[in-house]
Amino acid sequence: MLYRYLKNVIGSARPRQWLKNLALFAAPFFGAEILGAGVSPRLFTAFVVFCLLSSSAYIFNDVIDREKDRRHPIKKNRPIASGRFSEWAARATAAALAIGTLLFVAANFNRYFLGTAIGFVALQLTYSLWIRNVIIVDALWVAAAFVLRVYAGAFVLPTPISSWLILATIGLSLLLAFGKRRSERTLLSKLHQRLLTRETLRHYPDTLLDSMIAMSATYTTLAYSIFTFQTSPSGSKFFDDILPETLSSPKWMLLTVPLVLYGVARYLYIIYEKKEGESPEKVILTDLPILGTVVSWILATFVILYVL
Repeated sequence: MLYRYLKNVIGSARPRQWLKNLALFAAPFFGAEILGAGVSPRLFTAFVVFCLLSSSAYIFNDVIDREKDRRHPIKKNRPIASGRFSEWAARATAAALAIGTLLFVAANFNRYFLGTAIGFVALQLTYSLWIRNVIIVDALWVAAAFVLRVYAGAFVLPTPISSWLILATIGLSLLLAFGKRRSERTLLSKLHQRLLTRETLRHYPDTLLDSMIAMSATYTTLAYSIFTFQTSPSGSKFFDDILPETLSSPKWMLLTVPLVLYGVARYLYIIYEKKEGESPEKVILTDLPILGTVVSWILATFVILYVL
């Protein structure tokens, strides 16, 4: 009985979605503070906190969506939609996760992180109950959740945060949100499902989604490029003695821009040519070029910020 309950909880918690909460590491990572004494354990605890809060929101959302999910070719297999996880047990689990986690945060983190966590829960609830049915605003709500994650990570230490990093985060989250909706329309149209499983899909014309995807891709790469220019280390203990005067103040982080450009272009290819992208976290984990690009970007950024 307990095993079945835990299996249903984990299935409804969507562990793969926890990748989104890695955004909490952004500000300390780019601030070259992540290797500081005691920083990593505290950030990891904050990451777990947001994973639990996210999972409570996913369980609550699945309770609300159980009827629609039963008409979806993939979501119908979720524990709540399939009937393996009862509605009352799911509601109780979601409430216990959210309340218990917030009480833990109140006892162990500063008020800024607590306020961000409460705001994140409110954002998730309003999305599930209302905003997800409002065209365009639904994607903006997704972007706001990513921004809260980034700020939450900055509040843990606390550490300063670049406005351009926030803008790049907004652009990337909008790209993923609109790309997800474009791919869902492609999938459901192909399976003749009449777009019944997400209300806003009825109102999103393909041309609008294509325009928003193109705009978000451009916005992301431009904001990230300016961010790297402004935050790059201006010197290097390894190259100061051998570089010519022309390169006396190189912006090393600009070397990561091509990786971001390729990653964005590859994601567009996945949406339009491979007809995938309805699950961005799955794309990151299963598409080898995307996964290799992400790993290369992390390694290159780490070397530039922490080694050079």
